[in-house]
Amino acid sequence: MARNSTPRHIGFIPDGNRRWALDQGLPKEQGYVHGIDPGLSLYEICKERGIPEASIYCFTQDNTKRPSAQKLAFTDASVAFAFEIARRGAALLVVGDETSAQFPKVLDVFRQRQGTGMKVNLLINYGWEWDLGGLKNGSLRSNEVSRLDLIVRWGGGRRLSGFLPVQSVYADFYVRDEYWPDFDPQHFEHALSWFKRQDRSFGG
Repeated sequence: MARNSTPRHIGFIPDGNRRWALDQGLPKEQGYVHGIDPGLSLYEICKERGIPEASIYCFTQDNTKRPSAQKLAFTDASVAFAFEIARRGAALLVVGDETSAQFPKVLDVFRQRQGTGMKVNLLINYGWEWDLGGLKNGSLRSNEVSRLDLIVRWGGGRRLSGFLPVQSVYADFYVRDEYWPDFDPQHFEHALSWFKRQDRSFGG
């Protein structure tokens, strides 16, 4: 990819939902539902900007160890978001361990990509070890997901947290300290501007 170009595949890590809820005087689990509308806004912005593909971290296999109220809340929020972007025309693929009881069975249909619009990959009940375990049978379990150019994380964390480790090998990493429910479109615009200033030589 040449310098100053627009990323073709962006990963999003929408972190900070629980901390946001606590700051609002709410139980932790109530933060997740407030992350749906920001996600829809970001999806529409990506479409407008002509981004061909986006991957979004919804919840991991490790996240399912959280208290049951939180697990139910982030699962319900993920399902609601998935069906809404599918309704809006996304070419949706859900990537995660569908053999587990933690996987929402209502999303089984999206384990094969559905739709013809902008590609959106939702990581739901995803685990990096589960993903790499597919290599025993010849390919990553996320083999339909292309290499990432840019990863944007909210909530201040400076780590991948197991997010698509193979596809992330040459991704540039941009972090916002704001919690995800406080998403502002300018966060994304700043990320794109920052990306254009990076020297993407891929080691050459």
